[in-house]
This record gives sequence, C-alpha cells and structure tokens, in this order.
Amino acid sequence: MSTTISQIQLKISLSDRLSDLLQSKAARLGVPVTQFVKHLIMKDVESEALPSFEASDWLERKTQKAMRDIGKGVEVQDVHQFFKNL
Repeated sequence: MSTTISQIQLKISLSDRLSDLLQSKAARLGVPVTQFVKHLIMKDVESEALPSFEASDWLERKTQKAMRDIGKGVEVQDVHQFFKNL
C-alpha cells in the first residue's frame, strides 16, 4: 500500500515592507523564507483541535454490525471460483 502525503502550493502577495521584514527575520534565523512561514503557520494552529463529527444512527448501526461480523470473514484464494460457487 502506498502512503503519499498530499501537498498544496500557496501563493500570497505581500507588500514590499512585509516581504523585507519576512526575509530579514528568516535570514537572521538562518532558514529559507518558506520554512519560516511554515513554522509561523504551525505555531499558530498547533493548539487547534481537529474537528470531530457525530456519526449518524445509520452509520452507528452499520459499524456495530460490522464489528460483530468481523470474525465471520473468509479467506479467498481464487476470487473467480469463489463467485462461481455462490
């Protein structure tokens, strides 16, 4: 199974003064501007809780049934033969 991390590219417009301040601060820290901006974003959102949603009654019932049936699965060696035998 492949696990890939999706990324987005973000383009922002800054005033000359803000750009100069940002570049100056990044240079003083010895990091690229992009790394410094990522750090600022991470520090700002680190205390944010991920949103959570309540499952519907239908999903709760389906999940409970799936958990009860979890041991009833069968290993299929030949999928074509398995469906022929159904």
